[in-house]
Amino acid sequence: MGGLVNGLRAVVICLVIACVAAVSPAAAVTPNWSALPVPAAAPPVTVSDLAARGPDEAWATGYEHAADGLRPMLYRWDRTKWTRDTTFPGAGEPGRLGKIQLVGEEVWILQDRAGAGQILRRSAGGWSAVPLPQTLWTYQDFTAVPGAAWVVGEDDTGLKVLHYDGSGWTAQSTPDGVLFLMGITARTSTDVWAWADTSTGTTALRWDGTVWRDAKVPLPPNSNVHTIMLEPSGRVTIGGSQYTDGVARTYLMTRTGHAWRTTYPPLGDTSTEAMVRGPDGALWLPVRSDRAFQSKYARVEGIRTTFSYGPQRTNAIDVKPRALARAGSSLMSFGTVEIYGSKPNLMSERLGG
Repeated sequence: MGGLVNGLRAVVICLVIACVAAVSPAAAVTPNWSALPVPAAAPPVTVSDLAARGPDEAWATGYEHAADGLRPMLYRWDRTKWTRDTTFPGAGEPGRLGKIQLVGEEVWILQDRAGAGQILRRSAGGWSAVPLPQTLWTYQDFTAVPGAAWVVGEDDTGLKVLHYDGSGWTAQSTPDGVLFLMGITARTSTDVWAWADTSTGTTALRWDGTVWRDAKVPLPPNSNVHTIMLEPSGRVTIGGSQYTDGVARTYLMTRTGHAWRTTYPPLGDTSTEAMVRGPDGALWLPVRSDRAFQSKYARVEGIRTTFSYGPQRTNAIDVKPRALARAGSSLMSFGTVEIYGSKPNLMSERLGG
């Protein structure tokens, strides 16, 4: 009898293990973050953005602090390694590189070239540049899709929204009360979102191909917006901070259909600017690490938030991923690492792949 019971117990245990593996294969094998070597720049460096077309192509931008001032910084991933690209217009001149947009088969990058703004474009024929119609004090943000691009910033007359239709530039007006545009992103040429500082607080705006309007998003009271993420499915995700009694806490808002849902994951006052949708369908973002020698990432899926750490780095005193991107079935980060006795330089990490 005892043998029969033990046999049945063994069968049940095997069935449970099989069911767990079938229901949650990701829980069985959890890939680790690994370090990707990056050629050094002139420290300290500042990372602006990271974008990936897949496992074979990724781009990272920023600027380094050379002896004679800021210099633009561009790196390319080719599936096996990061290399520095110095072939673009203005590579050896003062300036900075900002946001990257992958438009069809091309790469578009916002560039501050010695104070003058332009869009770098890389196609099969190499690099070219599209100058902006005017010089701005601040080039705040940039977005591009097939057939259109927008640059937002300020000059001595105030807010500027510059629209490029493939042949030329026009200036667009915004609703009354808009003081400053903090960011902009587009899904198509007729579905563009921006987040603005207005006379009544933070507001989400939307361009429908004709005019900019208040998007009527029910943002939490006393809050700001760090980013708006538009997905091909139509889903919209907004990340920001809400202030209560002087304390900030991160919030996420998601719209599927016409309903908005707001959650407050346990992220403290983490900025969601670098948030991306991972290959596993969850939201990922870098967070402030409690370990000086390791980076830290948050994974948010519904009401559940989990954390993972990057590889341990010898003598590191500050590891800061600044940007994330989905690269096929993996996640990539690009940022800075400060080693004891030296200034921050470049680092990159990958999860999966």
